[in-house]
Amino acid sequence: MNSRDAHVEGPDLAALAGLLADGTRAGFCLALLDGRAWTASELARHAGVAASTATEHLNLLVAGGLLAQERQGRHRYVRLAGPATAELIENLASAAPRRPTPAHSLPAVTRSRALARARTCYDHLAGALGVAITTAMTTRGLLDWEHGLTLTGKGTAWLHDLGITLPPAQRRPPVRSCLDWTERRPHLAGSVGAAVCRHAFDSGWVTRIGTGRAVALTDTGHRALREHLGPSDEWPDTGARS
Repeated sequence: MNSRDAHVEGPDLAALAGLLADGTRAGFCLALLDGRAWTASELARHAGVAASTATEHLNLLVAGGLLAQERQGRHRYVRLAGPATAELIENLASAAPRRPTPAHSLPAVTRSRALARARTCYDHLAGALGVAITTAMTTRGLLDWEHGLTLTGKGTAWLHDLGITLPPAQRRPPVRSCLDWTERRPHLAGSVGAAVCRHAFDSGWVTRIGTGRAVALTDTGHRALREHLGPSDEWPDTGARS
């Protein structure tokens, strides 16, 4: 294969990069890391653009395979195409330069701190809370990193004791390391990470802050983490009362 052939064969990485090279489209993908489906109108309001502009950008993201869409009546909802897409967006975010938060904007500072403290990353927990849970699970021998991240037998028993049932074997790995873009340390993803996140919401350990990705650790959650994973200086402060 000559050098000319190399430009026309294989994956079109430039096309993928082009989809995320626009700030509005990149912002849509970051917002959709909350794991929920959004309408074009909701994303338009979030980005501060016209609905028609949002629709044009969303059509490109759907056609490029980064987003999936579903219709309910007259409404069209979009979401990230899947866990692999969420992993791609989160990894790119961790490598991207950080935008300075305007010092005079108290709401922006508050949102930034809330996201750094605890948030969802698609369907698992991230931020300081997600990293602290991953660290505690490692310390207790529930996760092993020696030959790549694995769930130990002790970890499987721990999930069972919590009443967490994992889905049947699937293409998605049980555990996967996801580099946290605020902590710059790994948090737990994969089907186990998703199951722990779901359990945290169902049990009232965490609650959403507004309509964004940020979540707050409740008093109930703080007690539960100390009970099931032990005391840790890394547990973030509670941001909601149970």
